[in-house]
Amino acid sequence: MKKRVLICAMIALLWLQNIYAQNTYTNPVIRKYLADPSVIKANDGWFYVYATESAGLAIPIYKSQNLVDWTFVGSAFTKAGRPTFVKNGWLWAPDINYINGKYVLYYSMSVWGGEWECGIGVATSSSPSGPFKDHGKLFTSSEIGVRNSIDPCFFQDKDGKKYLFWGSFHGIYGAELSADGLRLKKETKFQISPIEGKNRTLVEGTMMMRRGDYYYFFASAGSCCNELNSTYHVVVARSKNIKGPYLNKAGQSIMDHFSDVVLQGSDKVKGPGHHSELIKDDKGSYWVLYHGYDVMNPSDGRLLFLDKVNWDKDGWPFFTGGKPSEKSVKPTFSATAVNDVTAFNKTYTITNSGENHYEIHAPVHSSFIWSLYNICGERIKSGRATEVQELWVNDVANGIYVVKVNGIAGKLEQKIIKVDR
Repeated sequence: MKKRVLICAMIALLWLQNIYAQNTYTNPVIRKYLADPSVIKANDGWFYVYATESAGLAIPIYKSQNLVDWTFVGSAFTKAGRPTFVKNGWLWAPDINYINGKYVLYYSMSVWGGEWECGIGVATSSSPSGPFKDHGKLFTSSEIGVRNSIDPCFFQDKDGKKYLFWGSFHGIYGAELSADGLRLKKETKFQISPIEGKNRTLVEGTMMMRRGDYYYFFASAGSCCNELNSTYHVVVARSKNIKGPYLNKAGQSIMDHFSDVVLQGSDKVKGPGHHSELIKDDKGSYWVLYHGYDVMNPSDGRLLFLDKVNWDKDGWPFFTGGKPSEKSVKPTFSATAVNDVTAFNKTYTITNSGENHYEIHAPVHSSFIWSLYNICGERIKSGRATEVQELWVNDVANGIYVVKVNGIAGKLEQKIIKVDR
């Protein structure tokens, strides 16, 4: 009898170990040079990551269903379509977004030492896989008056205003964008981080997000690219105003004081930083991709890592242990496809363009009536629009809803969406 119980216990243990192995991942998630990652969940339900590659010649694209298992897709640009506004320039730090029915890719173009010649460009595509059509530069450092204008970061606020943040160790700046995201309103430029001075954190690799009443300003400080000598690390500050002042945990402005460190190197990973957009999984946990050096194989370059971002009782983000994980439980995306179920015809499209934000598109000059229903079939809100309608659902309770669009010509489109705030 005891022998039988022991065998059953061993079988149960092996079963649990197998389940654990299936639900965990090991860093790095991609053992290839993929620095400065930017990630988006596309309309096809896949996550796409865009990054800097070692030679700076292209912007590689990978896709995944769970942020862990990735497949190479290709390059954002064809050889003939590669940007050229900086002679012999490298492509760095892409930032991917979905704006007005198009995938919009911001990118840096630079050469080492060319801090006044570098700049930021923009390209668009109808597909997250590309190829992207380059629209040229938005600006160069000399044109915008910001030394080393690199590392773009797009942010759309709850009021619909679109912003671009950028910069490096000579200050981080922001400015409003046009509705299509293809033009910078230079006259709206503002500064959110210091240029120089003691007891201050000089940063680059900006990533902005809004959570609750606060705008969170994530960035990276230190040296990014010196293999085992890299000191790159992630810092954070926050503000109730998008233009600042951004404060550290002590309530001090980061224009005069240090930002708070949330992620730094370990004995196994050096130089972690320049992380992606924060992705929320089905359990409400936030995740980021970032680059770092594997201490055992530093010559492999800046590899792609994944980790969860936690939040303390005061609303400040932190990484478990403050360092990259070796092995962790995978993100939960069992209901990922819920956000991407589109039915009937393609005359009208309903697309997810941000957290709890959707866009309804119709043919040119075409009018339509849109409605939001809860799972019980009760209409929550509705309206009439022509061509494009932005739909924010951050004012309704969490749950499953249906967006319905009725065209004047009798065409119908509907989409099941999940609201999770």
